[in-house]
Amino acid sequence: MRTTNPIASLLGKSPFKPMQAHMRIVNECVAHVPALFEALIAGDQAEVVKLKDLIFVKEQEADDLEHELRASLPKSLFLPVDRRDLLELLETQDYIADTAQDIAGLMIERDMTVPEGMAEPLRELVQRCVDACNHASKIIEEMDELIEAGFSGREATRVYEMADQLNLIEDETDEMGVKLTQALFAKEDEMKPVSVMFWYQMIQWIGDMADYAEKVGNRMRLLIAR
Repeated sequence: MRTTNPIASLLGKSPFKPMQAHMRIVNECVAHVPALFEALIAGDQAEVVKLKDLIFVKEQEADDLEHELRASLPKSLFLPVDRRDLLELLETQDYIADTAQDIAGLMIERDMTVPEGMAEPLRELVQRCVDACNHASKIIEEMDELIEAGFSGREATRVYEMADQLNLIEDETDEMGVKLTQALFAKEDEMKPVSVMFWYQMIQWIGDMADYAEKVGNRMRLLIAR
């Protein structure tokens, strides 16, 4: 009996289809992060563990698809796209899910009680970083239209504009992250030094989700420019 490789089947039509499928899984992974922080703020450890498990499952799905796509992507593509550019874009997408997993893992490995007064700005930062990831996912969904338009014309302009908007969102997350870090350091005399260190790392990782999302948009710019 002949078996069909689903990735190979997708690649037979376009290498962009599995790229889009991968980004959707990444976005599903990140979608659990706000609820994860809500559970942390509420002190609901059982819910934190439940959401951590969901994030880990989705991150593994993204990893599996990434590895399969790397193995299946042809050495030469009859498209105006370099294989290396696609693989770098894929890797950047995967970093988003990896970071969500790092965040969830740290919550389980250590007591990450939210410092007093930081819950609301933390919520806002997390949600804005997730907004950046959602926006990056929308850009990846434009791949079909881009290839049909030959990476030019109004569709290319539309993707450039979407990438510009993503840059603005990421700039917002940078500002929010700086303010939250300042609030953390203002409390360092009230906290154990190791707790300050771990919360500093947590804030950096939250921001990294938006950073990688922005890089997804910037790599799409490169695909168009080349």
